[in-house]
Amino acid sequence: MHVAVVFDSAGTLLRTYRIAKDIQTGELLVDVETTMLTYADPDRVLCVLHGHSRDFMKAAPDLLVSDFIRDHDIAFGISCTRKVIEKEAVKTILHDDRQAKIGDMQECMRFIWSEIRDQEIVALNNGLIVHTGHMIIEFCVTTGGTPFPGAQETISALHRRGVFTYIASGDREAKLERMADYLGIPRDRVFGVATPAMKEKIVRDLKQQYDIVVMVGDSINDLKAMRAADIAILSEQQPSVKPHELVSEADYCIRDLRMVPDIVYDVLEKSES
Repeated sequence: MHVAVVFDSAGTLLRTYRIAKDIQTGELLVDVETTMLTYADPDRVLCVLHGHSRDFMKAAPDLLVSDFIRDHDIAFGISCTRKVIEKEAVKTILHDDRQAKIGDMQECMRFIWSEIRDQEIVALNNGLIVHTGHMIIEFCVTTGGTPFPGAQETISALHRRGVFTYIASGDREAKLERMADYLGIPRDRVFGVATPAMKEKIVRDLKQQYDIVVMVGDSINDLKAMRAADIAILSEQQPSVKPHELVSEADYCIRDLRMVPDIVYDVLEKSES
């Protein structure tokens, strides 16, 4: 019997530190769940920027984010949204906004770096939440993560039993590949900048190849993929308020990633008996 386990990254494989800056008020939202912040308004779209953090940090703080993105041809991906939207429409907002400054991004990056700089393995991502109704960059976002204790051994345990592992995440693919190298997941099984709809499609496509597909996630943007999977595991290892619909969709709720192999083994034994 062939089994695949799909992991979300931030909050599931990685202990993640997050911060968002409200451009209108200047308020810093520490440890905010960026997907929930995005889902709170149907007009919000979370974008992951593909530029290097060091390039953003070198730029003049008073420079507009829109000018930097346009002048440096910074690519982006749509990581999370509640509605279907054309990428060009989001690009227009990113290029035309006249409020968000590079200094806003730098403030977020400095905060997260202070939290994770002593960690051995680190993934840092920068993004923006745009509001398609107001046509503005509403929030600057930075997230940083380091693998949960036992993440590497969890993947190894699954591989020893012949279980195939994948990552499907809204994070940048380049950062995910580095993390996958550390965990032992082949790069061709890594899917980055994956929206909720894309995660669902990944799971459905894998169901054509495997007898059982397991989805392990921790946030609302994993809901569609969890519904599509044969087995849905909700990770609560990173404390946060989980929406009722997410909890009710889960076949298993765990507080330690190392519980995943036992769940998968149990499913295999029941299927083979």
